[in-house]
Amino acid sequence: MSATVASTSMAALSDRQPGLSERQRRAATTGVMAAAFLAAVGQTGLATAMPAIVADLGGFDRYAWPTTSYLVASTVATPLTGRLADIHGRRIFFVVGLAILIAGSVPIWFVADMTQLTAWRVVQGVGGGMVMVNALAAIADLFAPEDRAKAQGILGAVMFLAVIAGPLAAGWLADNATWRWFFLLNVPAGLLVLFFIRRTYPAARSAAEDRGLDHAGMTALALSVTPVMVALSWSGERQAWNSPLAVGVFAFGLLMAAAFVLIEAKAKSPVMPLHIYADRTVSASVTLAVLAAFCLYGVAVFAPLFLQSVLGASATGSGGMLAALGGGIVLGAVGSARLLSLLDGSYRLTALLGGVLMCGGVWLLASMSAGTSLASAALYLVVVGAGMGALNTIATVAVQNSVPFAIVGAATSALHFFRLLSSALGLALLGSVLAIRFSARLAETLSDEARALLAPGQLEALQRNPGVLDSAAADELRASLVEAGPAGARAASAVIDGLNAATAGAVGDAFALCVGIAAVSVVAALFLGAGREPSTGAQ
Repeated sequence: MSATVASTSMAALSDRQPGLSERQRRAATTGVMAAAFLAAVGQTGLATAMPAIVADLGGFDRYAWPTTSYLVASTVATPLTGRLADIHGRRIFFVVGLAILIAGSVPIWFVADMTQLTAWRVVQGVGGGMVMVNALAAIADLFAPEDRAKAQGILGAVMFLAVIAGPLAAGWLADNATWRWFFLLNVPAGLLVLFFIRRTYPAARSAAEDRGLDHAGMTALALSVTPVMVALSWSGERQAWNSPLAVGVFAFGLLMAAAFVLIEAKAKSPVMPLHIYADRTVSASVTLAVLAAFCLYGVAVFAPLFLQSVLGASATGSGGMLAALGGGIVLGAVGSARLLSLLDGSYRLTALLGGVLMCGGVWLLASMSAGTSLASAALYLVVVGAGMGALNTIATVAVQNSVPFAIVGAATSALHFFRLLSSALGLALLGSVLAIRFSARLAETLSDEARALLAPGQLEALQRNPGVLDSAAADELRASLVEAGPAGARAASAVIDGLNAATAGAVGDAFALCVGIAAVSVVAALFLGAGREPSTGAQ
């Protein structure tokens, strides 16, 4: 049976990319990996610069907005691009996506507040989403089913490099120059990748039939995702969860989601084929990807805040610490591919191991305190990353091997869509938890003596935007309080310590929510098929 599967797969691959030599395949794969690296850096690299960005632009209550906005835009762009690329080929969407990513990078040099930064991150997110979903689907273009796990391992290594390079570069620039250079450097790098992939990626059309665009589905999708994301970002701090505005926006988004499902069920060429979810392996894989993504972005965005504010790491140092997370991801991706081969394609056992690692690692992160060593924090990040890398690899390989090639782009983009949707939902929710719990914990921590020495409105200002995230602002706050005499000096230490303790507690509260989400992944892994051999998908 294995020989039959292999011969069928290679024949299908020849039909998909006629005349593609091994040299051309390697060149195309190099371009795909470079494009994926650039998009991944845009997703994860900002984390270590966020404390400096908040200190520069203000808006601690919108701490997660720049990352969330990128993810929201990517979430909307992903399924649309995946389906169009199935019909028209992927090269054109690589080029357009890279061009949009570059175009959104230049104006960030001039932003003056968090709202402007968030707006241009939306533009970047559209381009990054187009690039990333095509990179994931390109694995099915360029490799036969039995080779896709190895290719996903290579892609996992690229993600590892992005998780290292992005946070390190952003942190170093924040410490030594300005965080704005992190975005401007996208321009030369993006142009190089754009021209390379335009020359190397095959222009052949895919196997999907062009039966017209699903305009109604695309519109309903955009109108369902965006309002829900915006409402989640607002609610809790800027709007009450039960306010008429928040409830109305939520309700509209859910109504559009219901309309989207109805439209897709009847569409001739749906942007997101719903019938694939009848396959238990596909539905379980999507669930695992959703849970892993929720935890991944929560850890990647909020761990640097804890490392810098509580453990005293620099922006560059926290970027290096995130290398531990990236190392765990590539370890899990490569290790799961090998384990999948040793277990004759048993997705279930491999995913169970990944779920246990992710759950245990996030629990360790949630237990951190001011006494946690940097070495321990790095170890916890490795464990979390290993679980996430395993779950993401298994989910992608299982989906691509379970659907017909004609819709592999749509299926891969649907998987990535739900992954991004979960990331954006998670960041919006965790960002609200962080802001609410920081404000509450700071109010609980400060003594009456310290409160009395603060200027009118200063406590409320610190709850919205704690200047302690920036060392110069912290020194200025301390100096202003010390002027009040011995009592002021004591109050200064109490305020600074209170800000650090409130930050530590709030991040711990956010991670505690991730523990519950990670625990569900262990249960979801049980629903994966225990088949001993990947399939080529129904034909």
